[in-house]
Amino acid sequence: MPIVVGFVPTKEGRAAVARAADESLLRKTPLVIVNSARGGRDVTDVGPDSPAERELLDVVQDLRDRDVDVEVHSLVRGNEPAEDLIQVAGEVGADFIVIGLRRRTPVGKLILGSNAQRVLLDSPCAVLAVKAEG
Repeated sequence: MPIVVGFVPTKEGRAAVARAADESLLRKTPLVIVNSARGGRDVTDVGPDSPAERELLDVVQDLRDRDVDVEVHSLVRGNEPAEDLIQVAGEVGADFIVIGLRRRTPVGKLILGSNAQRVLLDSPCAVLAVKAEG
């Protein structure tokens, strides 16, 4: 069963992808990267020339060079990233989801909500939470 990980071009996102790749190789199972952009028709910084897309392409190439069986689901449909991760995990029958965590202030948690909390509570499978070094 595949492992699902969300791609975010941050140190937490990179840590999640690195751990997911290690687990994929260890378990000899496919890795599904979910690249979720929220803005729908208003998104202007996605596409093949965006910095995030270039970084994702580099990450995928590095994974393939390590013999990781990887596929990417790039989604721009107005959902929160948590919704996309949960939906893709259900669709592919994921064994588990890997997410990166970052420290947030109490006010930040209140105002912005928490994608990590949503994934932890609503996931159809186990969730592995990874902290970035640093």
